[in-house]
Amino acid sequence: MPVHKNTTISAKQGLETWGNGKNSPKKPKTDGLSPETTPSPLVKALYSESATAKLWNVASKALNTATPPTLYPEYTGADGVTYVYRTLDFWTSGFFPGSLYLLLERQTLYPGFYDIPWRVNKKSPLPHKLQLQHLCQWWTANLHANAAKRDTHDLGFMIAPWAMKAWSLNRDPQAYNSLVLAAHSLASRFDERVQSLRSWDICHTKRYSFTDPEKDFLVIIDNMLNLDLLFWAAKETGNASFHDIAVAHARTTAKHHIRSDNSTVHVVNYETDTGLPKSKFTHQGYSDESCWARGQAWGILGFMQTFDWTGEMEFLTTACTLADYFIRRLPDDGVPYWDFDAPVDSSCPRDTSAGMVAGCGMLLIYKALRGADEDAAEFYLKSAVRILAGTVNRFMTPGDLRFEVGASDTVVPTYPDDLPEHERRQSGALRVTDSRSTQNGNGTCKKTPETILDGATINNYEFATRRWANHGLVYADYYFMLMGNMLLELGLVSGARCAIHGEHLL
Repeated sequence: MPVHKNTTISAKQGLETWGNGKNSPKKPKTDGLSPETTPSPLVKALYSESATAKLWNVASKALNTATPPTLYPEYTGADGVTYVYRTLDFWTSGFFPGSLYLLLERQTLYPGFYDIPWRVNKKSPLPHKLQLQHLCQWWTANLHANAAKRDTHDLGFMIAPWAMKAWSLNRDPQAYNSLVLAAHSLASRFDERVQSLRSWDICHTKRYSFTDPEKDFLVIIDNMLNLDLLFWAAKETGNASFHDIAVAHARTTAKHHIRSDNSTVHVVNYETDTGLPKSKFTHQGYSDESCWARGQAWGILGFMQTFDWTGEMEFLTTACTLADYFIRRLPDDGVPYWDFDAPVDSSCPRDTSAGMVAGCGMLLIYKALRGADEDAAEFYLKSAVRILAGTVNRFMTPGDLRFEVGASDTVVPTYPDDLPEHERRQSGALRVTDSRSTQNGNGTCKKTPETILDGATINNYEFATRRWANHGLVYADYYFMLMGNMLLELGLVSGARCAIHGEHLL
């Protein structure tokens, strides 16, 4: 598997920059990172120009198309570099535009961590806010249609990552309407007997096949991440049924998806007439009895989002027990294997997406516990940083993309006509350069992957209809970007000041 030899970053190094139990986040450090000082390697990686350039490089390809995109990046293909795309109705379609909106949020609220002071070429501008805003809207123009889909549980993934930011940052009415419609569509999949939202209507592997929704009610642990959409809609519209459905689903999941050792089952199949479980198995893990790492991560983040909305301690407790299991099963370098029970050898895949999802959940646990139990809060913060540092050390793709302005030969006529030529020359186009690109007889060979991270695993189940491992993945990048913004929001990066209030965020 690809391993990138970057400067080794320890969790301790990251925490020295961000603060620790001795420097409570309630009083953010002012003597660490600031726009005038040299950042730690981990902060430098989180807010790098190359990460921004990678997102822009993929997104800007659609700038000159006649219509908005209908195909969306998912994973890097056989060359390890180039994205493979899926249709707009695929469940991962919302993550790439979600990353663009996270970049817009960073530019709006934390400009010092968008146009970073340590950039190599400060003379070359980064994308203007209006350009980035346009790309956010361009990449989501066709995604609003997904809000009406009632044949999928994945509406939280397909709509929320970009539409919630479009509403919070811009008060975009179309995004608001799509969020509300998506919540109604998702709620339509709730079954009173099961007290849960149906996940898949049908499901196939080389080992089993479920084709009749009248006989089988399939629920996957991943579905916990779609509850955030229902809670948001309940708050925004006052429709309490959204809230009640989300809480019921979370409680049913806690009851039937979590084993006695606090590991999670991937899929539970319920009887459609009684609402009782009739089988439990995996679809993407090593075995029916194993703990699929990303499934455990979905549980951590999903239950913490549920606690965030409800304040019900049962959900915080559940999230902590799932996180404790995840942390306990991590290898020494902090990057999870794709399944915690898969045999480990030199070829055993990791899953950076599982690490990033779990890390976001641990930051929410930290947020909930700080001020009440500082030791526990620090434990989950250190664990999140450990996962992040290990991922950056081993699986962050080379940072060789930079922004530059191309030369322009366009000189326009003006009145009066005695203006010097440099004032009449239009600026060149903003472009991304790749210092690793080389030329051969067949033309340019791309060397820098289009994703920020690699080392992800979509599905390595031996009976899967197709297996993917050791690749870049759009939602690994999304949750990496989200972790960066969460750390800024929590005031854990010294020098992060709110652009609106001009003060440290708590």
